[in-house]
Amino acid sequence: MADSYKVVIPARYASTRLPGKPLRGLLGKPMLQYVFEAAGGCGAGQVVIATDDARIEAAARGFGAEVCMTSSEHASGTDRLGEVVRTLAWPDDTIVVNVQGDEPLMPPALIGQVAEDLAEHPQAALATAATPLVAAGEFFDPNVVKVVTDRGGFALYFSRASIPWDRDVLQNGEKALPIGIVPLRHIGIYAYRVDYLHRYAQMRPCPLEQAEQLEQLRALWYGERIHVAEAHQRPGPGVDTEDDLRIVEQLLKARLNGN
Repeated sequence: MADSYKVVIPARYASTRLPGKPLRGLLGKPMLQYVFEAAGGCGAGQVVIATDDARIEAAARGFGAEVCMTSSEHASGTDRLGEVVRTLAWPDDTIVVNVQGDEPLMPPALIGQVAEDLAEHPQAALATAATPLVAAGEFFDPNVVKVVTDRGGFALYFSRASIPWDRDVLQNGEKALPIGIVPLRHIGIYAYRVDYLHRYAQMRPCPLEQAEQLEQLRALWYGERIHVAEAHQRPGPGVDTEDDLRIVEQLLKARLNGN
């Protein structure tokens, strides 16, 4: 489905833990440029960086990106996407993939996979991805978001809690993975239909979303369907802290050296 979907990269300068995060340098290039180059390699018809900051705009235009300036009042990247699709007047059936500006190791193939998955599931308003969760430590880590799906791959729930909970295995406090079902770790990449982004603008935050601090629960709360594909390729770590930045830089060096 080459050229039939768009990519938007929301990028904010303000960050509590890492100010100026999108422009932090990695091997001589701003982090945002790596994300843009990954998006450019996925086969999308258009890649747009969405920001409210003139410094990010200047840097992005400097490495050849299309930029859409947005309001500084948005509460989330999805809200920023909504402004972009309205400003650029994309048709309601257009598929848009949201790629975070702090994911310099995002595989281009995964961007294309979620777009294709949404195109193949017209009942869904969104598509996302997950990978099998194989370590018990991750299963019990609230920073690792889990997802459970129905037999068709549509999301039933996302949670920071350990789901699905195997009562027989876990009732005595044992830290183990469920038996007979593979838990899934959610990957935070989404493909949307433009008409959903218009509806989203009218959706108030819901109690589940506020409790878990997971924005995708708003879609489920309002009856929207989310299809979850098993990722063909898992992304590397994102960047939230100085330590993350150093880790990603080492991974990029290894990639450049062919390791």
